[in-house]
Amino acid sequence: MSTPESRLDELGIELPEPMKPVATYVPYVISGNMLFVSGQVSASSDGLIKGRLGEDMELSAGQQAARFCGINLIAQCKAAVGDLSRIKRVVKLGGFVNVKPGFTDIPQVINGCSDLMVDVFGDAGRHARSAVSCPELPLGVAVEIDGIFEIAD
Repeated sequence: MSTPESRLDELGIELPEPMKPVATYVPYVISGNMLFVSGQVSASSDGLIKGRLGEDMELSAGQQAARFCGINLIAQCKAAVGDLSRIKRVVKLGGFVNVKPGFTDIPQVINGCSDLMVDVFGDAGRHARSAVSCPELPLGVAVEIDGIFEIAD
């Protein structure tokens, strides 16, 4: 049986150092058997992924930005619980997309993160979700996604 870490290896994904908060909040909170991860912005090892969908960014680039949000969410999960096998379920994702008025493919953008969760956690990666548009996001990023995860003892 494969583990989330082995699936990350198979996908060629190396988790980055978890991002530090840029304001007055903590990166995650554990309450009981639930892990709440603060919004993770679209950032790769090359820096922030900025842009506005439908203006200076295509759908595929937005999906890639959302995938990086997912990688950053998983990095925070690893920091919180150590072994990713302790993630019993991805419960809910909240996705925010920086868009030009009239851009309506917001759910397809957030699929970049949702698909990654299923790839890494299998059926336990299937989750409830919201996907909303925003006229601007912090630091000018294209996408921000937060997450709620159920963890094992």
